[in-house]
Amino acid sequence: MTSHALNAPLDYLPAVPEMLLLGMACVVLLVDLFLREEQRGVIFRLSQLSLLGTAAAVLLVHDPLPRIIFGGTFVADRMSDLLSVVILVVSLGVFTLARRDLEARGIQRGEFYALGLFGVLGMLVMVCAASLLTLYLGLELMSLSLYAMVALERDSARATEAAMKYFVLGALASGMLLYGMSMLYGAAGTLDLHALRNHGEWAGSHDMVMAMGVVFVVAGLAFKVGAVPFHMWLPDVYQGAPTSVTLYISAAPKVAAFAMFIRLLADGLGAQVSDWSPMLMVLSVLSLAVGNVVAIAQSNVKRMLAYSAISHAGFLLLGILAGSSAGYAASMFYAVTYALMALGGFGMVILLSRAGFEAERLDDFKGLNQRSPWLAAMMLLLMFSMAGVPPTVGFYAKLAVLDAVIQQGMTWLAVVAVVFSVIGAFYYLRVIKLMYFDEPEETAPLKAAVDGQVAVSASGLAVLGLGIFPGALMGLCAAAFLGV
Repeated sequence: MTSHALNAPLDYLPAVPEMLLLGMACVVLLVDLFLREEQRGVIFRLSQLSLLGTAAAVLLVHDPLPRIIFGGTFVADRMSDLLSVVILVVSLGVFTLARRDLEARGIQRGEFYALGLFGVLGMLVMVCAASLLTLYLGLELMSLSLYAMVALERDSARATEAAMKYFVLGALASGMLLYGMSMLYGAAGTLDLHALRNHGEWAGSHDMVMAMGVVFVVAGLAFKVGAVPFHMWLPDVYQGAPTSVTLYISAAPKVAAFAMFIRLLADGLGAQVSDWSPMLMVLSVLSLAVGNVVAIAQSNVKRMLAYSAISHAGFLLLGILAGSSAGYAASMFYAVTYALMALGGFGMVILLSRAGFEAERLDDFKGLNQRSPWLAAMMLLLMFSMAGVPPTVGFYAKLAVLDAVIQQGMTWLAVVAVVFSVIGAFYYLRVIKLMYFDEPEETAPLKAAVDGQVAVSASGLAVLGLGIFPGALMGLCAAAFLGV
C-alpha cells in the first residue's frame, strides 16, 4: 500500500478516534464508582455514546490517502477506516443485546462496559498497526479485556473454568506470536511492517530465521481466529462464558483478527507468501473439516455456533492464502459479514433466554415460529446466510472467496470447501426445522426487549440486503486493496 508520512502537529488527527475512545473508557470507569445499582443504565448509555462518537470521529478524519504517524507505528488507510467503523457498529449492537442478559444474570456492572470499550480500543489499534510493536500492544489490550470478561460471572464455576482455559491457552499463543515477531526482528532488524516487507523481498526464501519466524507467527494468528488445530479453547469458552460475553467474543474480534492477518502476512510478509500460504492451506482445510463435521454432533447452540465459527475461519483463511488483492478483498468481505451473522445468531440466544433460564439447547428453538414469527424469520435468514444459501450475503461471501482461490489455480481447494459447506448446511437447516416444524416446549408468546429485537432484526435484514445488493460493500473492500 502506498503511503505518505505526516509531520505537522495536526497530523496526529488520524489517531483522534482512538484517543477519544480511550478517554471515554476511562470516564466510564470513573463514573461507575459513583453510581448506585439502579443507576447502571447511565453506564450503558455512556458506552453507546462512546462507540457512536468514535465511529463519527473515524468518518470525520477519513482520508482516501494512507497516513502514517507516530514514527511509522500507526497507519490510517481505507482498510483501517472501514474495519474500524464495522467494529464500532457491531460492538454497538453487542452492548445493546448484552444489557438484558447482564440484568437477568445479576451482573449488570460497569466492568463489562469498561472492559468492552478497552477491548474495542485494542481492536482499533490492531487494525491501524504499521509496526510489530503496535500490533502486539493492540492484541494484548484486546485479549486481556476478553480474559476478564469471560470470568465476569464470578459465582459460576463454568465461567471461571472457561476463563482459565482461555487465559492459559491465550498466553501460550501470545508467547508463540511474540517469539515469532522477535525472530522477524532479529532477521530484518526492524519492527516496521513496510521495512520488513522490503527486507523479505531482498532476502528471498533463503533466510531461515525469517522462515521460522513466519511459522511461529502463523501459529499464534491461527489461535486468535480459532483455526484447527489451535481451536481447543473456542467451544469451551463459547459455552462457559455468559452469553453476552460470548456474543462479544464471536463478532468484532474476528474482524480485528482478519486485520492482523493482513497487516502481518500481506503488508509485512508479502514477499514470504510461498512460506505462509501452504500453512494457511492446511489450517483452512482442517478448520473446514473439523468445524463442519463436529458441529453436527452438538446439542448445545453455543457449542454448535463455536464449531461453526471454526469452519468460517477456514473460509476466511482461504481468501488470504490466495495471496492476491481479490483474495484479500473477498476475505475482508467475509469477515465483515460473518460479524453481522454472529451478532444476530448469538443475539437470538439472548432474546430466548430469561432470568434463571438460558436458551442454550437446540430444543429451546422448537416451535419458535408459533411464538414469534418475525424473530423466527430473522433466525431463518441468519442460518441460511451461515450455510451460504442465496439470496443471503453468506452465499455471495463464499462465492467471492472461492472465485479468488480458483483464480490462483487452486480449484481442488475450492471443491473441498464446497463439499464441507454442503455437509455443514445440515446443522443450520436443523435449527430451521426445529423452529418451523416442531411443537414448542413453551406455548406462551415470546416476550423480548424491544431494543434487542431491533438489533437482531437489523442484523437479519442486513444479511438479506447485502446478499441482494453486495456491490457497495464489496467495492469498499476492493478499494482497500488497490495496488496491493
